[in-house]
Amino acid sequence: MNIIQLFAILFSLFAASRVFLRTKDKKLTIPEFVFWMFIWGSLIITAFIPDVTSMIANFVGIGRGVDIIIYMSIGTVFYLIFRLYVKLEDVERELTVVIRELAFMKKRKK
Repeated sequence: MNIIQLFAILFSLFAASRVFLRTKDKKLTIPEFVFWMFIWGSLIITAFIPDVTSMIANFVGIGRGVDIIIYMSIGTVFYLIFRLYVKLEDVERELTVVIRELAFMKKRKK
């Protein structure tokens, strides 16, 4: 086992522990827990058995194992950015409603 494999395993275990704690604190839902545990578990499996990415890549018709990781990572990052964008829009809408209500309350007091 080389240093990058050890680092990947340790980092994944640390990240998985954070996911577990956030779920325990009710800051993550069960589907979010499953998603993140899948991500960190996949990294651990890939660190232990690097050839698994080549097998998956060959199965789907991609040349190298690292390419499938890059494609999947880019897709995951885009998906997470989309979710953040939607959440941000929701927060902005809710904030606008609260600010309007506060403005109306101040106006009524005068």
